[in-house]
Amino acid sequence: MLIPFRRILLTAIRQHNYRFFSESHATSINTRKGLVLGVYEKQSDDEGILLTEAAASFDSSISGKLSEILTISGPPLKKGKSRIFYGLHQDFPSVVVVGLGKSGTGVCGKENWDNCKESIRAAVSAGCRQLQDLEVAHVEVDPCGDGQSAAEGAVLGLFEYDEFKTKKKVRVTTQPYGSVDSAAWQKGVLYGDGQNLARQLMEAPANHITPTAFANTIEQKLSPFAHIVTVHKRPQSWIESEQMGAFLSVSKGSEEPPVFLELHYKGSLDSAQPPLVLVGKGITFDSGGISLKPSSGMDAMRADMGGAATVCSALVTAAALKLPINIIGLAPLCENMPSGKANKPGDVVRAKNGKTIQVDNTDAEGRLILADALCYAHSFKPRAIINAATLTGAVDVALGSAAAGVFTNSDWLWERLQKASIVTGDRVWRMPLFQHYTKQITECALADLNNVGKYSRSGGACTAAAFLREFVTADHWAHLDIAGVMTNKDEIPYLRKGMSGRPTRTLVEFVAGLASEP
Repeated sequence: MLIPFRRILLTAIRQHNYRFFSESHATSINTRKGLVLGVYEKQSDDEGILLTEAAASFDSSISGKLSEILTISGPPLKKGKSRIFYGLHQDFPSVVVVGLGKSGTGVCGKENWDNCKESIRAAVSAGCRQLQDLEVAHVEVDPCGDGQSAAEGAVLGLFEYDEFKTKKKVRVTTQPYGSVDSAAWQKGVLYGDGQNLARQLMEAPANHITPTAFANTIEQKLSPFAHIVTVHKRPQSWIESEQMGAFLSVSKGSEEPPVFLELHYKGSLDSAQPPLVLVGKGITFDSGGISLKPSSGMDAMRADMGGAATVCSALVTAAALKLPINIIGLAPLCENMPSGKANKPGDVVRAKNGKTIQVDNTDAEGRLILADALCYAHSFKPRAIINAATLTGAVDVALGSAAAGVFTNSDWLWERLQKASIVTGDRVWRMPLFQHYTKQITECALADLNNVGKYSRSGGACTAAAFLREFVTADHWAHLDIAGVMTNKDEIPYLRKGMSGRPTRTLVEFVAGLASEP
């Protein structure tokens, strides 16, 4: 005997020809459209279904069938959960309804992000992936009251690096459903595309993204903006002429020639406006050098140029958004490999500013190439300098994947970075730059500086930041240690497992905020 709920459910299915919770129709819908709609959690048990504006409009167009089937198909959808229905509308054979959580939520001080925006990104991502798994090639997306966040969720959630796989996932195109602020949607698409570019670069095998190939890829991505962006791919001879001895000491161990990538984006009408300089660590493969890393997990070191990937992708996105600001992007690109020419523990090298460095650990190479890049950054008399680098495992121990560590000498810069991260949900956390750490890298037997702290692993992220500060004289400088956020396992629901491309969107949002200031 059927229980009452089951009987009601089957009666509704027979009357309205509903089909749901099944993937048996995947082959018949692969050339048709899917739809992702949002629903809020009830504030109380007495309330009915709380649909978004777009979902309510769709429900009205089918005489309330969506509300009806949601009511009888199971318990109310919780945040992040989804349910798929078939046959509700002739234009959309597959409709996924996603839970957005409670309506009206905003910035959460405890979490340092906007709950509403994060919920939209996660929900839209889940719905789009569900339709992608059904091989639906075109999806319309409910803006859920925030077109930018919905677009980001769709674009980020659908990305998967399968460049070298024979069987690839269906490429899904997306567009907003119903009335939407088209500018906000397009902005979200560009933000998502920017982070996906960083993910693509970081995921690519090191034999395909060499220093030269990295520079060529960024040049190609910037080609549509040639009227406002100048690209310089500086060769080894130029690096030598600039006396970047620290950078050259790392690159000499590899057969791949180094490249110093220099990008000039002129977005401001005021050509005399001091530029924002973004610097990214560009180690396209990090074996550790003579201080060789363990083989387990070494393949992930193809993404040790995550700083360069995020910085360059942020500049590409700024150009696409036509932000009214001048930006210079710098990326020292090379491999860190063991060979007869490589740095040896105990070697002393000289940086561009004349300071000597004792290299006690060749696996602490990122700070060496950044040292010369930071010195060079000052030649542009910048408004501010921000560098990003997958610099230390210590920051991963300290913060995990929750946030990128920020070390800065400027409260002004920190406030703007934090504000940007709250909007994007890609968080940052301020870390100390105490003199306590400076002493640990300046008390050195053979040179002015040691590339590792004298207490070795203790406070490793902090001593690395203290080392970089020795090459900074600018009043506004921030170092983002992004090693902890380099990969995503399952922490960020709208990113698949793999290289994360973080914190590209936070950098873009920061730049956009700076561009809007007088």
